[in-house]
Amino acid sequence: MREIASMIVVLSVICGISGFALSYLKQTTQPIIESQVLRYVQGPTIRNVFPAATNNPIEERKEVALSTGLTTVFPFRVEGKLVGVALETQGKGYGGNIGVMVGFDVQRDVLLGIGITQMKETPGLGTNVAQPRFTGQFPGKGLEIALKSAGGTIDAVSGATISSTGTVLAVQQAATLYKELKPQISQLWP
Repeated sequence: MREIASMIVVLSVICGISGFALSYLKQTTQPIIESQVLRYVQGPTIRNVFPAATNNPIEERKEVALSTGLTTVFPFRVEGKLVGVALETQGKGYGGNIGVMVGFDVQRDVLLGIGITQMKETPGLGTNVAQPRFTGQFPGKGLEIALKSAGGTIDAVSGATISSTGTVLAVQQAATLYKELKPQISQLWP
């Protein structure tokens, strides 16, 4: 009986030390991981969504409290004038969530474009939602966006209906957040 109790104590101590070590490792690496995501994932996508930006949207980003919680908003400026903002949202795809960066023109309230930031879709099928023939359909569209099968103007990628639907749902979610954010934009970036 004594041996079992000592084994339980030893295993508990080992588990406690392991848990502490993993927690510490996560806390110390989290800022580095976030920096890498901003630099190598979100940054290039933002530049693709709005290549004419003369500012650095990554450096000027702000965390804004919206109905879904804190949301990071990236501003686009041309020669100092605020032209647009971008939000990243997610939609459910076939292989998991699809991260979509959506840019909005703050003057005309239309889409500037979209870019895919993350996905685990089927190569050659679902991954085609990241190709210009699909993403190129979004610039200039209004905030009410839908696939043609749902009465909208966006053509789904053939063979990738779930991925196309997930991407469009992410754009719709971003449009909803943009509408909520719109009254605050002029105070955030004067």
